Amino acid sequence: MPTRDLKIPAQRHPEKQRRPDAPQPKKPDWIRVKAPVSEGYKETHKIMRENKLVTVCEEAGCPNVGECWSQGHATMMIMGEVCTRACTFCNIATGKPPEALDVFEPGRVADAVKKLGLNHVVITSVDRDDIEDGGAEHFAQTIRAIRRQSPSTTIEILTPDFIRCDPSVLEVVVKAKPDVFNHNLETVPGLYPQVRPGARYFHSLRLLQRVKEIDPSMFTKSGIMVGLGEDKQAVVQVMEDMRAADIDFLTIGQYLQPTPKHHKVDRFVTPEEFKTYEKTAYNKGFLMVSATPLTRSSYHAGDDFARLRAARQEKLGQG
Repeated sequence: MPTRDLKIPAQRHPEKQRRPDAPQPKKPDWIRVKAPVSEGYKETHKIMRENKLVTVCEEAGCPNVGECWSQGHATMMIMGEVCTRACTFCNIATGKPPEALDVFEPGRVADAVKKLGLNHVVITSVDRDDIEDGGAEHFAQTIRAIRRQSPSTTIEILTPDFIRCDPSVLEVVVKAKPDVFNHNLETVPGLYPQVRPGARYFHSLRLLQRVKEIDPSMFTKSGIMVGLGEDKQAVVQVMEDMRAADIDFLTIGQYLQPTPKHHKVDRFVTPEEFKTYEKTAYNKGFLMVSATPLTRSSYHAGDDFARLRAARQEKLGQG
């Protein structure tokens, strides 16, 4: 069987090829990003390649890669580059992962974190429904490896939903003590059948609630995209649901369509609407909110973590 070329969209997303093309509307003026040309960008790129690491920044086509990499910030993606889900918004390659988990990967991630001198690192992964624990132990080993090499680095993880696993696998990850546990709801519940067909809204919400039950001191975080076809009332309801699950940090960003075969952009939400969402979310009690067109889960994550910690201390009367 010939090897897939993941640079070719049709081979990257074979399941999407029968979908009709959705027109990609012109981006408005407020969505402008810097081209990745700086020396810092090149250095980060070099360290990633030397350590044979995959980044979600590249795989998902993040618009902020130029800015983040120029500052030495990168979100590492573990467990390979092929995802067993086929969400219609996502540009990560889909299908059956060709390889087992790489036992040396946690060490390589820890080496890169040390070389980059990161104060805060974000570790995410593809979904691996082909593995019994969904990669929970691999996450835990990666967290422990970073702690050994860079004890002062704060660690944020962005995990899959572990929907096909025994519920106990969540404890494996939480007990490894990441500083922030992030799992994205991605969209409003009414759009799940089109946008996240392999996932379940209330399962994802419950996962985040259980993190807090296992370790009440752990920060939890979740995010959604807007511009997929949701209405404002549904977004506010998601905020209510998240607060009921005691989620600390909310991110909201504009959905950008990676290819014509992906879910269409319903509309571009204005910066003013994002400001309204931000204000509403703070009023509902989130410790931290990032709501802008270019907000992504890991964008400015280190600075945001410092603010998150300060917000909790202030709330507890220690600020």
